Amino acid sequence: MFGGSIPWVKSSELNQRRIVVTEETLTNEGFTSSAAKWVEAGTPLIALYGATAGVVGWLELRACTNQAVLALTPRNKSVTHRWIYWIASYCASRLIASVQGSGQPNLNKGIVDELTLHLPSPTEQSRIAAVLDTVDEAIAKTEAVIAKLKQVRAGLLHDLLTRGLDENGQLRDPIAHPEQFQDSPIGRIPNAWRIAQLCEVADIASGVTLGKNPTGAGTLELPYLRVANVQDGYLDLADVKTVRIFSSELDRFQLKYGDVLMNEGGDYDKLGRGTVWESQIPVCLHQNHVFRVRCRSDILNCYFLTAVSGSEVGKRYFLRSSKQSTNLASINSTQLNAFEVPVPHLAEQETIIKVLSAQDNQLTVEAAGLTKLRAIKSALMTDLLTGRVRVPADLDFG
Repeated sequence: MFGGSIPWVKSSELNQRRIVVTEETLTNEGFTSSAAKWVEAGTPLIALYGATAGVVGWLELRACTNQAVLALTPRNKSVTHRWIYWIASYCASRLIASVQGSGQPNLNKGIVDELTLHLPSPTEQSRIAAVLDTVDEAIAKTEAVIAKLKQVRAGLLHDLLTRGLDENGQLRDPIAHPEQFQDSPIGRIPNAWRIAQLCEVADIASGVTLGKNPTGAGTLELPYLRVANVQDGYLDLADVKTVRIFSSELDRFQLKYGDVLMNEGGDYDKLGRGTVWESQIPVCLHQNHVFRVRCRSDILNCYFLTAVSGSEVGKRYFLRSSKQSTNLASINSTQLNAFEVPVPHLAEQETIIKVLSAQDNQLTVEAAGLTKLRAIKSALMTDLLTGRVRVPADLDFG
């Protein structure tokens, strides 16, 4: 059935936005013996079932689909294909909400057919689509820039943590100068570096255990960080909860500027990833499922440790050492204490961090631009697809 020459679109592929090639193909025999139907290039598609229900994509090639994907083909020339794509994208959340229940929402052809639309003229439909396409193209280009910057950063991080920087701020060359390198438990590193277990260069502590709920005099109610607040490389402080502790426990659990926060458990790809606390909240605690790593400032830079924990070296260690279940993994304090960290001279650590920070600043700028573009797109979809704002006939898209 599979492996022929007929492109076959799966619902998961609609996340690509524009489908120019399919992951799987059907044989002629497979096509004729299945419920698959041909769909022409330039047709909007909407996913009906599962995790992608309501996702709308644009087909760039002639292909076939199965029952999980519905082709949105205009019935007459008064409706343009591209406008259908955008109005379906705009209305998708409303369609999903109409069938939202206790289980996973699924759509069907009947639900989509019953959607009531305000239909502008074909020429205005084309103008609306052109405006939204222009913004969408800018979003796609920004996403591509961010993906490239992340790829460059990953390569740069690997080089910095295996080659380091010489006195001139240049990467050391292991091929031209192999004598400058040594073997270590984590691979080849510069001779001037050493490997230390994390417990040798930092103090590691667990946080407040919830559920004790002390009351009365001698207690304090303070904000604390939980696993949901400590994300991959950043902090999400939109929802910070509070806990009551004894006043005598404040020194033990209070975070200090420069503490590195690591979650005890989480997704495989985020396990052990560090985030530096920069006193965003004046007095803040941490939960027992969030480790606080306080680096010895004369030996280990907190931002350097964060870079190491997020590198391939860190990922391999935490995955190898963790206790794993179906979707999650966890580490304990013993494993975190034993984490082997490369330790250059402090001045070199700081130079490495400056190089990484410059790269991170570029990512931050592009990410802010992407957020702004997405907000503009959302506002334009609401204004243009509801008729609240009309697109002038003489608007130039060149």
